[in-house]
Amino acid sequence: MNESNRVYLYDTTLRDGAQTSGVDFTVADKAAIARELDTLGIDYVEGGWPGANPTDDAFFADAPNLSRARFTAFGMTRRPGRSAANDPGLNALLDSGAPAVCIVGKSWDFHVDMALGITQAENLSLIRDSIAAIVARGREALFDAEHFFDGYKANPDFTLACAKAAYEAGARWVVLCDTNGGTLPHEVEAIVTAVAKSIPGSHLGIHCHNDTENAVANSLAAVRAGARMVQGTLNGLGERCGNANLVSLLPTLVLKLGYETGVGPDGLKRLVHASRLLDERLNRAPNRHAPYVGEAAFAHKGGLHVSAVARDPSSYEHLDPALVGNRRHVLVSDQAGRSNILSRLMEVGITLSPDDPRIGQLVDTVKRREFEGYAYDGAEAGFELLARRALGEVPDYFHLTSFRVLDERRWNARGELVTMSEATTKLEVAGESLMTVAEGNGPVNALDQALRKALIPAYPALEGMRLVDYKVRILTPQDGTKAVTRVMIESADATGHRWTTVGVSANVIDASFNALSDSITYCLFRAGARIDSRTAAA
Repeated sequence: MNESNRVYLYDTTLRDGAQTSGVDFTVADKAAIARELDTLGIDYVEGGWPGANPTDDAFFADAPNLSRARFTAFGMTRRPGRSAANDPGLNALLDSGAPAVCIVGKSWDFHVDMALGITQAENLSLIRDSIAAIVARGREALFDAEHFFDGYKANPDFTLACAKAAYEAGARWVVLCDTNGGTLPHEVEAIVTAVAKSIPGSHLGIHCHNDTENAVANSLAAVRAGARMVQGTLNGLGERCGNANLVSLLPTLVLKLGYETGVGPDGLKRLVHASRLLDERLNRAPNRHAPYVGEAAFAHKGGLHVSAVARDPSSYEHLDPALVGNRRHVLVSDQAGRSNILSRLMEVGITLSPDDPRIGQLVDTVKRREFEGYAYDGAEAGFELLARRALGEVPDYFHLTSFRVLDERRWNARGELVTMSEATTKLEVAGESLMTVAEGNGPVNALDQALRKALIPAYPALEGMRLVDYKVRILTPQDGTKAVTRVMIESADATGHRWTTVGVSANVIDASFNALSDSITYCLFRAGARIDSRTAAA
């Protein structure tokens, strides 16, 4: 390995990422994410701040056994007025058992004066003493120079003195932090180039925040200037606008710039999995448009694009999606041509001759339905059902005779406002006529419950199906409350597989039923459900 070309990756998802609004990791979440980062080949996994909260204390008390990554504890320098040996915070880091310790310290004279109220000389002592104490305990020491770039622009001599104090005291890495996220790439490159004259690039790291949407660009600029360690988070989690996104940085460093990391080809192929594992832990939908790993990252919609990609993917793709664990995805819309339809059919396992007359019919159907308001570029399961129904492949699992939904809003005996929905459905299921009634916390939920009550006895596969997202869009706002609406429902099964279906109607409940009915049908078709008897298992 060419060490001068080696870039080390430091993940701070479990600490800096936990500062994201709405993110609250459990101990189990932290352990699962740490193990996935280790499997990827990340060099450092920062577990959190021992002593800061019960979750981090519990996590460090039973730290995961990592085979590749170096488990790292995060904290701060000793406090003014205390020696390193008598500082409780610093001792909590040293007692954590983590083989590496990263401490943050001030490097902007404004913060030293305003926040700490100490002399610049004393701030340098805080840094030196803390790093020396870590090294003396046989731990790898890292120093995060907080507000480094703002400090350097205000007083470069003092800020550089802070970095040198850490390096000379034995820090393996001196990490230059763009804490406020306001520095631009050309500034980062110039400043890191200047710092590298005093501290070798093999000991310099970069930590960027994304407040100007430049965290990834700033990190790359620092590497180009000589820094050989990058700190970031999965999916760019982090306070305010987030941190540098390691999911974007990693393939860019390796596949675009030719740097070496601890992540090999197999690790790169796990990027999509790692990104979505984090989203699943946070119970949020993955970003479809995320670079490299999003569903839309290698999606093609225009017919000319699809035709060209079929001949040579490099014509409209910057790399092979399989390298990062993703796949090519052909969208179907009113812009679609025969190439789109054929490619999309092949993706779902349907092979037809290009001159099959049903292809032209399907193109016309898609364009007509999109004119009516359907959108298949975001409802792939809806398109697959449309195509398979046209080919006669989808069984008639159930048939709706009618449904009715009642909404009630009233005050109860305790003076509380209560809203309730009740749905009644009449279905033909496996040769039987069934009427079911169910209540829900809204009309769609009530319909879902009523349908499940009728269908689950015949189709147990529906037990694991759940609705994960529901979107309504007004298509004809000029019509006011009579407007046509489009409903898109995203569902998931017990395996975590997700799919989206679409319904359109001037009645939002009718549109919701259409999308929900297709979602149930897709789940049954994918599970290979049989309809020959009431006891048929999926």
